[in-house]
Amino acid sequence: MNRRNFLSLTGTFTAGSLILPDFLHAFGTQNNLVIGDQCVVFVQLNGGNDGLNTYIPFQDELYYKSRPTIALSKEEVIAGNNGMAFHPSLKDFATMQQNGDLSVIQNVGYANPVRSHFRSQEIWQTAPTNQEYLNQGWLGRYLDFQCNDHEPTAGINIDSIDNLALKGEEPNSITVKDPDRFTTKQTTDNSEQLSGNPQLDFVRKIANSVVEGSDAIQDALKKSTASEVNYTKNGLSKNLEWIARLIKGNLHSKVYYTSMGGFDTHDNQLAIHQNRLKELNDAVFSFYNDLKKAQLLSNVTIVVFSEFGRRVADNGRGTDHGTAAPMFIIGGNNQGKVIGSNPNLSDLDKGDLIHQIDFRSVYASLLEQKLNFSANKIGIKNSPLKGLF
Repeated sequence: MNRRNFLSLTGTFTAGSLILPDFLHAFGTQNNLVIGDQCVVFVQLNGGNDGLNTYIPFQDELYYKSRPTIALSKEEVIAGNNGMAFHPSLKDFATMQQNGDLSVIQNVGYANPVRSHFRSQEIWQTAPTNQEYLNQGWLGRYLDFQCNDHEPTAGINIDSIDNLALKGEEPNSITVKDPDRFTTKQTTDNSEQLSGNPQLDFVRKIANSVVEGSDAIQDALKKSTASEVNYTKNGLSKNLEWIARLIKGNLHSKVYYTSMGGFDTHDNQLAIHQNRLKELNDAVFSFYNDLKKAQLLSNVTIVVFSEFGRRVADNGRGTDHGTAAPMFIIGGNNQGKVIGSNPNLSDLDKGDLIHQIDFRSVYASLLEQKLNFSANKIGIKNSPLKGLF
């Protein structure tokens, strides 16, 4: 089954409010996956976030020469340190950094970068060694190893479509658009025999996992304590508030995933990017404070990333597709450092930043230092990034 068909078909079963027919009843109840008490929350910024206008080299005159129409002035940027500063919309990212809870990883990317949104997202989600096409995601492969049998809520994707990063041999993750409305029809029959059609059997197994997972999700929501934090009203805030409720309700998922779009800023970048970053800032900071009040921040690692950055030079209205960009790691007892050197705007590859840190090294660090798992087992050969945790 090709990826597009997989996403379309499984999205039908897993997005939003769900009622299943009798023949797709669950295999039966199973305990949730419990491996330690650490989990990782991924926030994917779709469209290619402009890293140079997010974490800004405000003391580099080449930044201003390259971006005469969209550069942020030295008076606008905030929390300047060692030549770098945050976009003014990210004031709470600066606060988290000053608290020692946020690490910035500079110039993250990969060799021979691809500037296609779809393919670059695919590379980040599958973590191939040499840009080969893989049918399974890096997190899906990890969950296949960690789950003795299939565990439907080992990974949670809060979205309206499945995420390739979580796709494995077994349906160890579940996609849901609205956990409060995530219900299933709980009637039993004996129609679970193999049909002889591998694709149909796979879809049945996914649907059965959804039934199992819905009960676990509802139980976790009932157990979770009311938030003492007022989340801002935007889509990402709502998704992160649900994730906080599931974590506080002891769902014991190892991986949570969500995303926000709107970062493809070819035109009218200053206004669009300011609004997008403010939504990101407000949502993540509310989530951060919620976890702190629940004394869970050290157990939860938040990863904010995009499939690529933007070109160094502006196009007069915005920026076009580029390459390397910063990643942000929040919580999880990270070291609160800036890792890597400032962007080198005098040494470019056809007008684009040259990546310094491979994203798979960040993955290896998350797997080995937060999830107690060897990255080599799922084909990630990069050494873990030093100094992150």
